[in-house]
Amino acid sequence: MPSLFRHPGRFRPLLVLAGGLLLMPLAAGDQQAEPPASGYPPLGTEVMVPEMGLPPAEDPLALFRELPSGPAVDTPTRPTAPAVAAGSAEPIAPPPVNRLTVMLDWYPSPRHAALIVARERDLFASRGLEVDLRTPADPDVPTKLLAASRVDLALTRQPLLHLLVDRGQPLVRVATLVGTPMTALVMREDAGVENLANLAGTRVGHADLDGEAVLLASLLARHDLPREALDSPDLHFRLEQAMREGRVDGIIGAVRHLLPRALADEGLATVSVPSERFGVPRHDGLILVANRERLARQGEAIARLVDALEEATAWILEHPEESWPLLATAEPALDTPANREAWPEVRARLSLTPAALHPRRYAEFERFLVQQGIVTAVTPVERLAIDPNR
Repeated sequence: MPSLFRHPGRFRPLLVLAGGLLLMPLAAGDQQAEPPASGYPPLGTEVMVPEMGLPPAEDPLALFRELPSGPAVDTPTRPTAPAVAAGSAEPIAPPPVNRLTVMLDWYPSPRHAALIVARERDLFASRGLEVDLRTPADPDVPTKLLAASRVDLALTRQPLLHLLVDRGQPLVRVATLVGTPMTALVMREDAGVENLANLAGTRVGHADLDGEAVLLASLLARHDLPREALDSPDLHFRLEQAMREGRVDGIIGAVRHLLPRALADEGLATVSVPSERFGVPRHDGLILVANRERLARQGEAIARLVDALEEATAWILEHPEESWPLLATAEPALDTPANREAWPEVRARLSLTPAALHPRRYAEFERFLVQQGIVTAVTPVERLAIDPNR
């Protein structure tokens, strides 16, 4: 091993004592130290530097392991360092959601006005949102796609929400677009049904699960009729066609402001009975529902969307002469005689505060369903509906 002593004029080695003190070599011109009695070794001699009590190389810190330690010890060789606490890592915040897919409950209709106006007036875009409105292939599809996380939001009715939550679906109401019932029993005038107690033997079709399981069940219970007293085929989207062709005598759950007028335009007279008349409590007619399991990630974006709906509804009510032309231009299929006639009635029913929740209404409707044996147990309101701003 080369020794630093071979070239004393080039190096000024530090001698380290075991106690940690440093002995500095004398600078040039300083008085030279006396050589040891035995004299210096001849030049070129290999010099072995003693290890001065250092431990074997495989554990260079063994010398210090017996020294005091802890937060009160602060020495040049063992400076105080903050302790490190081991624990689970903080969860990584999910990226912000800026795109939302909304599935309508039916073909575009006047009751969807707030969504259409918010899109057309860039109220979603101004809040950093890209909202995709989609039309279902079947009325039963929207809530199924939502439960399967295939869409982000869906439109439905309060009675159907209660049914699906009772069946274990992770759905929750986040906004109300129409705060009053819109459904009715629509019967052909030539069916010969003079009062609801005479429905036995008729065919009353339905388009949605809640039409049969809630509305029809309530109607039959009110008039003490068994379920077998009438036939109720599932008509899906073919309500008008089934009525025109005489395949059914009536439809339960039809939109009371639209179907009667549409059939009248084709020469078919009907009689309508609002759902409240056969014992169904007042409820929200059109609601926006989300997947509860995705609320933590989507909640902030949903709140922004609902805020846009509130601004859109206010604009609709403040601009009655401009609102319908905007809707008809954005969705030309809306511009029918039945929709134009229904628009003032539907417009008056739009919710001015979509986020606001009516807890008692949901609690009372849930109790009604339990009393009728339609659901198995009372579901707490907080499992059914929330205000996204809270």
